[in-house]
Amino acid sequence: MNTSSYIIRNAFPSEFEEIGKLLINVYSQLEGFPKENEQPNYYKMLANIGAFTQYPETELLVAVDENNTITGAVVYFNDMQYYGSGGTATSEQNSAGFRLLGVDSNIRGKGIGKLLTLECIKKATENNRKQIIIHSTLSMKTAWSMYENIGFKRDENLDFMQGELAVFGFRFPLLS
Repeated sequence: MNTSSYIIRNAFPSEFEEIGKLLINVYSQLEGFPKENEQPNYYKMLANIGAFTQYPETELLVAVDENNTITGAVVYFNDMQYYGSGGTATSEQNSAGFRLLGVDSNIRGKGIGKLLTLECIKKATENNRKQIIIHSTLSMKTAWSMYENIGFKRDENLDFMQGELAVFGFRFPLLS
């Protein structure tokens, strides 16, 4: 795993459409994850991923290679009120979160998802947040394992149903 050739930075508005397409591709390929015809609003949200940057303290981060090719993306929320999930997560105080992490399926396994996750942890730490909250599904087994290996812990209080899809919450406490 050579992650030194990838840079994490804020996405440019000119890249929003490309990032949306990448995320649609990633999520539509997940085994057991709802397809576009089953959850059209979710896929519309992915297509319009750049809209999240209109919220205060919300960033669309990308991983790019040495050719500035986008290899992955995630949305970081420094304020959970803008997180936009079901369940109780949006009422968490002094907490950060991230959602919609995706890595180009052609280059998975190079640590790009972990780089994006660690950048979110770094941002939350710099902003003196007490924790990071995320969600995952059973379809996201690779990401789920990565989160647990980093130190995220399951919290059933954050779980919710998105239509027929069970969504599972995780917390990562930050030491101040």
